[in-house]
Amino acid sequence: MTPELIPRSAEKLLGWGGLLEAFEAGHRLPRPDIKDLFCYRGPDTILDRAAWIDGIGALVKVATVVPGNAARGKPTVNGAVTLFDDRTGELSALVDFHLVTKWKTAGDSLLSASKLARPDSRRFLLVGAGNVAHSMVEAYGAVFPDAAFQVWSRRAEAAEAFAAPLGIEVARDLEAAVARADVICTCTMSTEPLIRGEWLRPGQHLDLIGAYRPDMREIDDAAIARGRLFVDSRATTLHHIGELMKPLASGAIAESDVLADFYDLPSGAFARGSEEEITIAKNGGGAHLDLMTAAWILERWRAR
Repeated sequence: MTPELIPRSAEKLLGWGGLLEAFEAGHRLPRPDIKDLFCYRGPDTILDRAAWIDGIGALVKVATVVPGNAARGKPTVNGAVTLFDDRTGELSALVDFHLVTKWKTAGDSLLSASKLARPDSRRFLLVGAGNVAHSMVEAYGAVFPDAAFQVWSRRAEAAEAFAAPLGIEVARDLEAAVARADVICTCTMSTEPLIRGEWLRPGQHLDLIGAYRPDMREIDDAAIARGRLFVDSRATTLHHIGELMKPLASGAIAESDVLADFYDLPSGAFARGSEEEITIAKNGGGAHLDLMTAAWILERWRAR
């Protein structure tokens, strides 16, 4: 088997609705075997993720996260994606890392928002002004066509640079911006909570993306205890990411407070229950989602 080489230019073949359909179909298949390996050097991380889903195939994704690259004018996250045939285990494709990461990460939270955010949501607050925030503007806009965005960043100049070409508003006061928002999307690398529970109001939805290490979190115990809590996968979030590990350890929440993950989509349990409740979705971005995304991209590439 000669592996396909799928470049970033394949993005022109992709659409957010198609990815959400692929995610829902993938979660009707058997649960994956998933393994993660982390290596650290100070603030830098190597994350090696592998998954096998019977009926789709296998994937190994290696990511390097080097926060200092921002000052060098280079991407903070880099890596490689290898996709393997489900039946033979042969290498079937090398898929552009940034293409898979963008669509997997944004699509993960877009699926959550499509099920949990109020359909009349209009005011979207982006907390963080990096590449993920850019992707979320595009992704949310596909499902919420009347979405109006604000962006907040700890570095005001980063928020200004993000907002100017998109013609969106910069939020100066985070507390006030949170109070106004219908949907709040956090995409930072914070190790200390940025969003406080007393700032939230009924009917809001939060997509938590940024935290991926045990020492990271973006909202405090009071916030996570106020909402109905959902995750993309219990297996890759509960005991792996500080956003859940820390409130579990403090007693702010219990494992039973996680009401559903994407494998509960077929039963209808991954859903908003009322207009007034606060919903919170933690994006863990497990390798099984990379696998579903890469396999879908390969399918679209072969059909071009």
